[in-house]
Amino acid sequence: MNYSKIIAGTMTWGNWGKQFSKKEMEAFMHHCIEQQITTFDHADIYGGYTNESQFGDAYAISGIDREHIQLISKCGIQYITENRNNKVKHYDYSKDYIIWSTENSLKHLKTDYLDLLLLHRPSPLMHPNEIAEAITILKKEGKIKSFGVSNFTPSQMELLGLRIDIDVNQIEFSLTQHTAMHDGTLDYMLTNGIKPMCWSPLGIVFKDETNQTQRIHKQLEALTDKYNASKDQLLLAWILKHPAQITPVVGTTNKERIVATSKAAAIDLELEDWFLILTACQGHKVP
Repeated sequence: MNYSKIIAGTMTWGNWGKQFSKKEMEAFMHHCIEQQITTFDHADIYGGYTNESQFGDAYAISGIDREHIQLISKCGIQYITENRNNKVKHYDYSKDYIIWSTENSLKHLKTDYLDLLLLHRPSPLMHPNEIAEAITILKKEGKIKSFGVSNFTPSQMELLGLRIDIDVNQIEFSLTQHTAMHDGTLDYMLTNGIKPMCWSPLGIVFKDETNQTQRIHKQLEALTDKYNASKDQLLLAWILKHPAQITPVVGTTNKERIVATSKAAAIDLELEDWFLILTACQGHKVP
């Protein structure tokens, strides 16, 4: 499956953020595509189970060829919201729920298939056989093209991978949250041909002012002229340098930042510059 090198995260397009109108959402979809960002990342819970239908309404009037974009969605989290009669936030990975939730996403997104379905978070009660049954049915019926997980550890991928092929794991990964490089998560994916995607790819660099982020800003500033790039572009380029070929999911709703973000894919950090950035983050040289 070919996804764009940068993925547009839609979580804040609707009620949980920018609250785009239908026409604004349609225009932003076209803007992303113009920047070669053709993959759109959803989850059923975004906007309190409203985001997908809002996107679908915009897509329906967009004139965009379905074959020219890729739609990702996630299922499994039962969220406390007025749209669901849930007493507590929990996870449901029963066969019937996975199928029902996926069909719901298809209806809301106004599409016949998802390019990728992800299990949103691992559940202590998930049974690999039951999940495999649901995914097998959805694939056979052409409702999903690929299957993956999100926020799964190596052992959880192993558990599920014995029953069904896992194509993707979408994890939290950034310069300031890079434990996946050291806890075996990326090693496992690289070994087993599982594609990593990452959410929150800019980490806390622009959110918090700490000794760590000050060091990072100083180092990034020293490299901006060399690469003719902004700090956020360098942070994305740092991720893209990893041999596991991690694809960042970027959640901005700013058109200028979409343009800047799309250019990050063309930056090839030199080896020592990659380690300079890592060292600035860690505050000490590598072992």
